[in-house]
Amino acid sequence: MTNGREKENEDWVACIARIRDAQDQAAFAELFHHFAPRVKAFLMRSGADASMAEECTQDVMATLWQKAHLFDPSRASAATWIFTIARNRKIDAIRKQKRPEPEDLPWGPESEPDQADILALQQESEHLGKAISALPDKQRILIEQAYFGDLSHSEIAEQTGLPLGTIKSRIRLALDRLRHAMK
Repeated sequence: MTNGREKENEDWVACIARIRDAQDQAAFAELFHHFAPRVKAFLMRSGADASMAEECTQDVMATLWQKAHLFDPSRASAATWIFTIARNRKIDAIRKQKRPEPEDLPWGPESEPDQADILALQQESEHLGKAISALPDKQRILIEQAYFGDLSHSEIAEQTGLPLGTIKSRIRLALDRLRHAMK
């Protein structure tokens, strides 16, 4: 006999499956009405202001609709999956807030770069390209997604299905290798 929490999870898993398989709006409405206020409260308890919590909650619910196919009930309960998305969205929002604003762009023509600077930059770029291509595929692909694809670690995790910790470790190892290669 299943307890109440297991039954509730089975119901949410079924809703996510209906969203995944048939873009079922009624199933999404059920999930939204149950989880949206809880996600917002969770985010506010974890330090987000009301505006950030509301924005992240909307993003979480949109992600649930768009990425229902990524949910694996054998890995986590529906609630755990949804609150993990919420936690990651909050982290992403905080990172965006902490990014420095670009400096004011000067008006008028800029002085032409010195030929030696251009040559040095080209050589450094070629050296970096070779160093990146020498990385193991598992690390190179993640570096390309993070730095050339401008994806956050959580977005890479969603795309690849890899655990966030694995992604962070591989990127850290790759950056260490690149640092040594560029010396």
